[in-house]
Formats: sequence, structure tokens, C-alpha cells
Amino acid sequence: MSANNNTYDENQIQVLEGLEAVRKRPGMYIGSTSIRGLHHLVYEIVDNSIDEALAGYCTEIEVTINEDNSVTVKDNGRGIPHGIHPKMGISTIDVIFTVLHAGGKFGGGGYKVSGGLHGVGASVVNALSKRLEVKVSDGERVWYQSYKRGVPDGKVHEIAKTDRTGTEITFWADDEIFEETVYDYSVLLKRLREQAFLNGGVRIIFTDMRKETPEKEVLHYEGGIKNFVSYIFSEKHSKKSDLEAVNEDVIYVSGKKDGSMAEVAMQWTTGYDEIIESFANNISTTEGGTHETGFKSALTKVLVDYAKKYKLMKQEDELTGDDVREGLIAIISVKLEEPQFEGQTKTKLGNSEMRALVENMVKEKLTDFLEENPIVGKAILEKAMFAAKARIAARKARETSRKTPLGSSSLPGKLTDCIVKDPTKTEIYIVEGDSAGGSAKNGRDSKYQAILPLWGKMLNVEKARADKVYGNDKLTPVIQALGTGIGENFTLEKLRYDKIIVMADADVDGAHIQTLLLTFFFRFMTPLIQTGHIYLAKPPLYKLSRGKKSRVAFSDEERDQISEELKDGDLGAKVDISRYKGLGEMNPEELWETTMDPKNRILLKVTMEDAERANDIFSVLMGDEVEPRRVFIEENAQYVQNLDI
Repeated sequence: MSANNNTYDENQIQVLEGLEAVRKRPGMYIGSTSIRGLHHLVYEIVDNSIDEALAGYCTEIEVTINEDNSVTVKDNGRGIPHGIHPKMGISTIDVIFTVLHAGGKFGGGGYKVSGGLHGVGASVVNALSKRLEVKVSDGERVWYQSYKRGVPDGKVHEIAKTDRTGTEITFWADDEIFEETVYDYSVLLKRLREQAFLNGGVRIIFTDMRKETPEKEVLHYEGGIKNFVSYIFSEKHSKKSDLEAVNEDVIYVSGKKDGSMAEVAMQWTTGYDEIIESFANNISTTEGGTHETGFKSALTKVLVDYAKKYKLMKQEDELTGDDVREGLIAIISVKLEEPQFEGQTKTKLGNSEMRALVENMVKEKLTDFLEENPIVGKAILEKAMFAAKARIAARKARETSRKTPLGSSSLPGKLTDCIVKDPTKTEIYIVEGDSAGGSAKNGRDSKYQAILPLWGKMLNVEKARADKVYGNDKLTPVIQALGTGIGENFTLEKLRYDKIIVMADADVDGAHIQTLLLTFFFRFMTPLIQTGHIYLAKPPLYKLSRGKKSRVAFSDEERDQISEELKDGDLGAKVDISRYKGLGEMNPEELWETTMDPKNRILLKVTMEDAERANDIFSVLMGDEVEPRRVFIEENAQYVQNLDI
């Protein structure tokens, strides 16, 4: 054995100096080097300006994407200190931008409340930029410094006189680090709008100079998180015009204790979705935490106690947290001196004292509000009681289903199952009608392919509550065949097939059936989409024949190409072209060769990269409201292909 390959001594221990560690392992500091990490650079610099606003020294922040795709962040705060640092012996600007874990957020009195805790924001951005420039205005002079990949170009020096204060930072993300260096305006706008809501009164001016006509948004909300709730409601209302507010005015409560503060804004709607967004020191706590737990606990207790006090619910009635939060839009924002987040990602707040603060505040303030506004209180309770009745009805329907074929181990009568029982090696084709089902049954590979024909009009679950779904005779065979259950009883481990393939005719009716099935999967079997089990089969549109030769085409372009190939240079040759009207027209051999044979078939995997966007699209296309659907059709009609007229 060679000693050279196994030496482990002091020479193998590397010390990364300065910002080398950041450039070596950027993902440790910003999560990734994808487009998400790129945007994170902007957030880090903006957050520093927001911290100045929290401290009471900054009222305006300008964020600009420049023509060369650099970003400039400028504020009117106090300006970064520029004097010689007593410990480091260099300008404090250089300390902040070149030394990790250096900042004003470690108890030195610079900031009592901040989003940045580790003192790495500015230095990390500098390390991951091929160039960065800083201009600091102290009310008399403008001080300047520039860096290349984290290394100062020289010493901090004066470049101009001024009577203003503030900091201006421009940086160029390093294309040696990031997979992409082009910013998404809409992504940044969402984040900046969020910050403007959370810091009511702060003006954020966001400009994109990359377009021929620069795009500009002024984000300024004096109402703070109350405006945030109203904005979310208006966005939802624009997509679903029948959505109404249960309480017209947004309810707002706030409280303080021991240097910490909490505020909550809430509005109930006639919809079913619960939207709760929580923040700690302006950081989005997507996984919730103690402040969110305190809010939910208090909300349920307050409404149940209010209902009992004024006999708005019967003794035997029950209200759960899900009931009282149905249709609720709420923003929870807390600010505290020493936040404790679970993990570096800062997505879950762990401070136990914040649960008590939020819980006690909501109990006291919301109780007072309901007492003073009995009409609003009654409307909210009626909404919650309606949700409870629907929940109980769904539960009874599930209990009933257990005593029927839906809840038994029996399989639907029309299912033609496969021989193999290993769910990792099987697939099921859900087909339209008995005719197509017959061809599929006779053409399949019976070893691993199962066939389930559907008939009649399927329920549009977008318009139905859970109790209606459990009793629907068109959906019951699908639920039985897959074996997973639905809704809160869904169990992925019980799935009987690896691939669930929707095979419908290549026409408008077929597309409708596909959409109805996908709506059902999305609403009640979401994990099937998330884990990549749902597919759409793509049947051919045309059959082309010349003599004994025949081919199929899946598009108009392919049809024309194949036609020329069959003519084989004979301009006078006749090629017979027929359009498939439906899968039932194909004989078993044709269906196998074109649509079911793994060697030849085309399958489209259904993905769900953005659940919220998918949710909105389903609401527009499959909901009760005609107007949003009409607008969608008008905007997208120009892109339609292969339309049957």
C-alpha cells in the first residue's frame, strides 16, 4: 500500500482565508447558484436597507436592474460607517464587505431588530460578484470603494461633496459562480412588494432599465399589512369574481411586550382556501413557527367561545381550527430582538415567547372586536359553521364509503386488471368509453397493463365539496382501481400502479375529459402529480397510406412530412390521409402500435412545478365564473392548434 496516498497530517488541513470559503461553497450561504440564489443577492442588500428602516432612519429605497443586468440598491439611511475600524485597522466599509460575521447586528447598539443575524449578507454578495461598487454619503462627503470578486481595488476614498445621507451599492453577479445572471423582474417585484407591505410607510421604487421603455413600480403602503391582506383578496377576486369578503373591513390587531411586537391582519372570504402568511423581522416563515401556532390556537378559542356565549351554535355542534380558518386571508408579522430560527434557511420561528405574545394579543383584541362588531362576528361564525357542516357531511360520506365497494378491497367491475401485482412495474390506462376500452383491452400487454373505461359525464370537482365526490358513481371506479383513497385519507403507499395514463380522443371532448380528470387528481390526489405518477397518452391524429405502406402522424407538420416521404419523389403519387375521429376507430393492433407500446408511444408526464399557479388555472377553467374563462380564452385563442371545427 502506498504511503503517499494515505498521508493525513497538518499539510492536508486547508485554511480558506477571507471570502475564499464563500466562493468555494456558495450554496452554504445563499442556498444555491441557480436563479434562486441569484435573486438572493438582491434580497441580502435590500434587507440591509430595510433594517435601516426598522431602526427608524430610512424612508426610501431605490432598487434598479441596470441595462447591463447589474443591480443598484440605494437608500436614504444613515450610510455605512466609513471611518477606520478600531480593531481591524481598515475602513469600516472594507470590514463590512470583506470580513464574514462583521456587522451592526450583534448587540453593539446599531440595530435592535433586524432580519440579518449572521453578519454575512454584504460580504457574501461581494464575494459572489465579479464587481461591486459602494458609495456612502455621510451628509458632507461621498465615500467610494470598489471590489473585484471580493478583493478591494484600493483604499476607500472621497469622490464628491453632498448634503444627503445613505448608501448606494451596485453589483454584477459573477457568471463564474451562477448558472444564470439574468434577473426575473416579476420575482423581485413580488419580494419588494412584500417588504413594502411589512414596513408600512417605507417607499420602495423598483425600476427595470433593460426594456426599451423602462418598467417602474412605486411600492408604498401606509396601511401596512392591512393593505397586504386587501391586495391578496383583490388578486383572488380578479381570478374568481364571485369571491366576496365576509368582513368588508380588514381586522387588525397588534401588541407589544418586552421589546417585541406582533401584528395580525385578517379577512374572511366566501372561498374555501386558507391563506396564512407569517413573517419574523420581515423574513417569510414559510414553515410557520411559534407565532403562527399562537395565532391559530387563539383564533379557534375566540370564535368557539364567542359562539357559545351568544348561543350561535348548538351544544352538540363542533368547530375545528380548519372550520374557522376556511376562506381566511391572514398576515402575521412579528418583530423581535433575538429571533431563533430553525435552520439556516430561516423558515420556521422557534421563540417560545412569541407564541404567548401572539396568542394573548389575538385573544384579547379579537374578542373585543367581535363584542363591538356583532354583525361581523355573526357573519364569520356562519361561515365557520357552514364549513363545519360540509366537513361533517364529508366524514359521513367517507364512513358510508367504507361500507360500500369504495371502501372495500373489491375492484370496479369494468376494470380489466393486469397479471403482475408489483405496483412498481404496472400501469393503468383510463380510457373514454367502452369502444376505446375494448380496443385497449384486446391490444394491451396483459402482463403489466390494466384498462379502466369511463362512461357518462364526469363530475367537475372544482364546483363540488368533498361529500359529493365520495358518492359520485363516475369517480368511484377510479378511486377503487387506484387504491390510495382520496383527500385526507390518501395513502401513496397503497397505489396499485406506477403509471396512471389518461388516454382520451384527440379532440375537444377528449381534452375536456382530460381536464376533468386532472382537476380531480389535483384537488383530491395531489401527491400523485407531485410524485410523477400521472401521464397523458398522445394518440395519433392521422393515418397515411400508399399501397401497402401506412404511417401515422401526431401533428399537421408530421402529416405533411410523412406524406412527402411516402410519395418518394413521385409528385403524381396519391397518399390517402384519414383523420382519426377517436380511439374507438382504431383496431387493437393500431392502438397498441401507436399509443400503448412503450417502444413507440408518446407519454406526457403531468408535473406541478407551481401549485399556486396550477390552482388558479383550474379555478379559471373549471370554476363557476364565466367571465374569467372568457378572458382566458380571448387571450390564448391565438395559440390554439389542431382545433376541431
